[in-house]
Amino acid sequence: MSLERATGSFPQIPPPNRTFASGQLLSFSVCVRRSHLGHLLATGICSVSGNKIDGLTPGGAAATAEAMIVLLSPAKTLDFERALPPLTVTAPHFAEEACSLARSAANLSQKRLAELMHISPRLAKLNADRFRDFSDLPQRQALYAFAGDVYTGFEVDTLDEAGVAFAQDHVRMLSGLYGLLRPLDVIRPYRLEMGTRWAPRHRKLTDWWGDRIAALLRAQVAEEGSGVVLNLASQEYFAAVEGRLEGLRVIHVDFREPGANGPRFVSFNAKKARGMMARWMCEHHITDVEAMRGFDSDEYRFDPAESDAVHWRFIRS
Repeated sequence: MSLERATGSFPQIPPPNRTFASGQLLSFSVCVRRSHLGHLLATGICSVSGNKIDGLTPGGAAATAEAMIVLLSPAKTLDFERALPPLTVTAPHFAEEACSLARSAANLSQKRLAELMHISPRLAKLNADRFRDFSDLPQRQALYAFAGDVYTGFEVDTLDEAGVAFAQDHVRMLSGLYGLLRPLDVIRPYRLEMGTRWAPRHRKLTDWWGDRIAALLRAQVAEEGSGVVLNLASQEYFAAVEGRLEGLRVIHVDFREPGANGPRFVSFNAKKARGMMARWMCEHHITDVEAMRGFDSDEYRFDPAESDAVHWRFIRS
């Protein structure tokens, strides 16, 4: 990997145990991948004067940081089998609500589950058994249990401990059963999609969860000192909080492929790219949402011509 080293000057970013007067500049060296630096310059995320890079902090963020929480969808495909190293465990905020939903779903027949979830009789039986025996099922941290396309892109098994800790603070996963999850929150095997037209005393899960998730998300965004949600979730899942996040800046990210008739959406690639972007943020400890425009994994590039303040498009070259 080709790296460029340059120095940057930034206000009030002291190292541990050192303080600086207001407005004093601290100089340090940062490494930037050559291709990534070119993209940052081209999109106006940073600028260079001599050998100085303006607009990046050591973690890769812009000097005036606007912190964020990233939203992901869960996965239908689960992995509770592979061996994992010792990991921190946290409890889901809505653990009691999840158990309550599971108990209610246990009253549904296999036929009804098949109809509601549009699944085969075999999968309906599997999930009926899961709901019936829910409290006895094994548990695993959500980021390690989900194994669909998004999580193939995230590649959590190769993320270092600091990156996982960063994810715990900045990544949230929407869930039809658990509402809102942190990466290290433990879950049990389940299948209950947010778009399911069933919920206790409601017509659909998005109505049952909406205000609950929105209130928790707003609180967690505030706790992080952020006013920004970067939405990498599918529309099915984001629908649970859509219109309920007043006062927050919500940025929706779209991934496209070049096509004969213009940029086109390819589901598998887009899902994988969502995971790659979340991983990229955690790997580089990005704390400013504007620096996320520099995402360049798997040849994706931010397209300013196809983007605006709340809708960002990345096109694969």
